[in-house]
Parts: sequence; structure tokens; C-alpha cells
Amino acid sequence: MAKFTLLKTEGAARRGTFETVHGIIQTPVFMNVGTCAAIRGGVSTDDLREIGCQVELSNTYHLHIRPGDRLIYEMGGIHKFFNWDRPVLTDSGGFQVFSLAKLRRIKEEGVTFHSHIDGKKIFMGPEESMRIQSNLASTIAMAFDECVENPAEYKYAKNSCDRTFRWLQRCMAEMKRLNEQPETINKHQLLFGINQGCTYEDLRINHMKRIAELNCDGYAIGGLAVGETAEEMYRVIEAVEPHMPKDRPRYLMGVGTPQNILEAVRRGVDFFDCVMPSRNARHGNLFTWEGKLTILNEKFKTDPRPLSESCGCPACRSYSRAYIRHLLKVDEMLGMRLCVLHNLYFYNDLMQKIRDALDRGEFEMFYRQYIDRLGERV
Repeated sequence: MAKFTLLKTEGAARRGTFETVHGIIQTPVFMNVGTCAAIRGGVSTDDLREIGCQVELSNTYHLHIRPGDRLIYEMGGIHKFFNWDRPVLTDSGGFQVFSLAKLRRIKEEGVTFHSHIDGKKIFMGPEESMRIQSNLASTIAMAFDECVENPAEYKYAKNSCDRTFRWLQRCMAEMKRLNEQPETINKHQLLFGINQGCTYEDLRINHMKRIAELNCDGYAIGGLAVGETAEEMYRVIEAVEPHMPKDRPRYLMGVGTPQNILEAVRRGVDFFDCVMPSRNARHGNLFTWEGKLTILNEKFKTDPRPLSESCGCPACRSYSRAYIRHLLKVDEMLGMRLCVLHNLYFYNDLMQKIRDALDRGEFEMFYRQYIDRLGERV
């Protein structure tokens, strides 16, 4: 069902389309993160359509805990549950198991841990993750993997890679079984495998070669942006990229700043996600084409201009910096909502401009124009 078409390249940068059962994704793409099937900050799915969101990302672990994946299945799947007619990617729950659950036991079968909500004992392995994601009926499911914190000992990282490979094989077998069941909502659910290996290039390359042979629908680079420097992250991407299948989408998980995205697109990445734009927005930290803006600063108290004069988002079309700053100062929900809409619009607009530049054969020019500017302070 899925088909990735590479339309053109510029250096390692790629422009493509990814056909799915829920629509065609134009790549490179940023997925807007709605952890619990909603973007924090009062953003609706109608808002997401207006600000140019192509793919929404939800969290397997959190939806399994609340409201429960069986409830969402009974409601007709995640698309019907939150009224969204475009692609949805669900992560496997692996990252949350390893980052949120302090009490956990990792075994070959999977991971036993305790819910961060009520302490209830939970077991999750490859099969359980696939069943939960099948109940959610997302467009793209992620394989269950072990995300190891950087830095890690070489021996542990190697053993973790081997386990993640075996878990991917189990994920693939279980997804194939689930997609053949008559009661399955999305029988065309796709599976992305995840490359691990910490910052060890030999482990990364070897693991990528092994999972590439399994013929997944797409491939992610996981376990980055978890403690290493940006330079180390770029080095790992450069090491892994030549070994990633050219005819499958590539996803850099949990990244990142606008500059991170430009650098990773330049190194051949197609998919991105990060909570940064919405999380920063809720605290008044905004991204603009002129650089980063902290709207709570005193100098914006009487500023009549929009957040960015080169932005077409709902906030910039209708409200001033002074007014939005006032809303945040008095803890008015509208202020947070407008800031989240602005940052997500900016990220989606950034990806559109990257795609346009690739279409024109001018990505390198675009990269040089904005790589420093987007990190400056307004």
C-alpha cells in the first residue's frame, strides 16, 4: 500500500512523496506532536489543518495508560476518536518505558515496569506494542526498541542493538498477523524499524545494515537528542545515511530545533518530530524567520507589531506582541494557544519552504540564508 517516491535530490537532501492509506505525505515533513491525541495548548484538528499539518504523532504508551487502546478501538480508531483525516504516526512506547518508568526490568520477552500515573504493573514487549498500535489504527506504527541513554558502555549498546533487532523481527511477524485479522481497523498499517547504537559508528552501521534487510516500510534513527552534542548527532546521521534504503522514508526521532532540521535535511533525513515548538510556545519562546523571540521580555510590553511580520499564522494575522504578552502574563489560556499555533505554523511553513527550495534546486542557498539567522535572538 505504501509507496515512497524520491522526486529529486540536492546533495544528500531529498524531496519525495509517501503514499499511505490516509493520504500522501510530502517530504521532508515535520510531524506535529499530540502525545495524548491532542496538541497541548488548546489546538484542535481543525487548527492543525489550517496551519498546514500533514502528519500528527501520538504516543502509544500514554494512550495505552489513558484512555486505553481498547476504548479507542471501540470508538473506531484514533482517526475517528479525535476527528483527523490525515496520516497519524504512533511511536512504540519504547522511549517512554525507558524515560518515564524508573522501576523496570528488561528481559528478552520485553519490559516490565510501573505506570507513572498509578504505579500499576505493566508488561510491554514487541507483540504488545503492535497490538496496542493496531487497536489505535494509526497509519504508521513504530517498532518496539530499547532507547539507550548517551553515553553508554560499548558492550551494553551492542547487546541492546542485538535485542532491538530481534524485537523488530517479532514486531514484523505480529503486525503481519494483525493486518490479516478481519476485525483489524487499519489493515494497511505500516511499520518503521528503528536504528540504534548510541554514538558508536560501527554499531550504528552494522545495525542499519541488518534492519535494512528486513524490508520495513520506513526506517528511523533513534536514540539521538538524548544527551549527546549536536555535532555527535550529525556525525551519526552521516555514518548511517549511506546504509539506509534509498527507496524508503528516513525519520530522525525527537529532533529538534529549526537548525537541527536544516542540518538533518542536508544529510538526507525525510521525517521529523519534536515537542519543542509546542513546549517552548507555552512559555512564550517563539520561532520566527527573523530568529528566536521571547515574548515575555519587557521590551515587547507596548509593541504593536505581530510576533513576526513575515508570518501568516492565526496569531500574527490578528494580534500584537503587546496583547499576546499580556495574555501570558495574566495566565489567559488564549495566549498559550496563540503561541502554540504560531510555532507549529512556523515549523510546517519551514518544511514547505524547504520542499519548495528542493523543487527549485536551491536548497543549499536556502540553507546558507537561514542556518545562522534562525538561531539568533530577536
